[in-house]
Amino acid sequence: MSGVSLKKIIKKYDNLQVIHGIDLEIAAGEFCVFVGPSGCGKSTLLRMIAGLEETTGGQMSIGNRDVTKADPAERGISMVFQTYALYPHMTVEQNMGFGLKMNKVDKDLIKEKVAAASKILKLDDYLKRKPKALSGGQRQRVAIGRAIVRGPEVFLFDEPLSNLDAELRVEMRVEIARLHNEIGATMVYVTHDQVEAMTLADKIVVLRDGKIEQVGAPLDLYDDPDNKFVAGFIGSPAMNFLNGVVEGSGVRVAALDNQLLETAVQLPAEGAAVTVAIRPQEISLKAEQGSFTVDIAEELGGVSYVYLSSSTAERIVVEARGKSLVRHGDKSAIQFDSTKVMFFDADTEVRLR
Repeated sequence: MSGVSLKKIIKKYDNLQVIHGIDLEIAAGEFCVFVGPSGCGKSTLLRMIAGLEETTGGQMSIGNRDVTKADPAERGISMVFQTYALYPHMTVEQNMGFGLKMNKVDKDLIKEKVAAASKILKLDDYLKRKPKALSGGQRQRVAIGRAIVRGPEVFLFDEPLSNLDAELRVEMRVEIARLHNEIGATMVYVTHDQVEAMTLADKIVVLRDGKIEQVGAPLDLYDDPDNKFVAGFIGSPAMNFLNGVVEGSGVRVAALDNQLLETAVQLPAEGAAVTVAIRPQEISLKAEQGSFTVDIAEELGGVSYVYLSSSTAERIVVEARGKSLVRHGDKSAIQFDSTKVMFFDADTEVRLR
């Protein structure tokens, strides 16, 4: 079990630079998730750790070994891809042990390692089946099992659940979390799904345009984002962002019935534009009629998401427990704890503290 260290990592394709001087430390045994929108560089960075993409600049270490220029086979990693990449003519047992067979490992040792991985992943009943006889979730477990039997120092996952349906994604998320708890290996996981990131990670790395926006524990990023991008990306439904203007020691928000929000944070100069942010979970509907128009109410049983339009046409999403009891076109009022409001500079998008 080894950690991963990235120092000033750069990736260029000719004159196009896609990774911009990444510095990151992943501790041994840590579950680290790279998250961000499509094109942010998360899969490219993972493939660089794997050795499948050449590193243009910087230094990369796994454990105490410099692997910047090392071949993938020399890095002590196993990778699980988005596509299962199983051999269709081989059984589950043969697929899981194939890498060891190619390395001329003793047959009895291969059988022992496959049996151990199969037990962890609950695949004992499927070892003699071929991939076509398995469900999507079972195939992904076989792909993970193939990685386990190699006994790597670091596991790499490149969006392994994106091809599964919603129910299977939840099931496999639990399986991967359980696997990490059981074997305690270092895992680096790429996803665009922030729910996966929040539920799996010890550490989340939020990426945008080939740069790290923020690194931290899931709830630290949720409660204390450094900028508007991280605040909007972490959390579901996404944070509400409203336009505000500095007035004295507070911020005047036209969308909130021109309410003045007093705050102790360091604000820009009088009249400066500020972005006001409130999470849907921090807002509740009031019983009385108000100035907000209900666009739609998504009733999900235990929770409802109510989408409101303000008088300034800015949208506000409210998370209500149970049934919302409002319908399209209703006029509603809202309330929230002003201490839960965050403020961001409208130009730089940096958090005001």
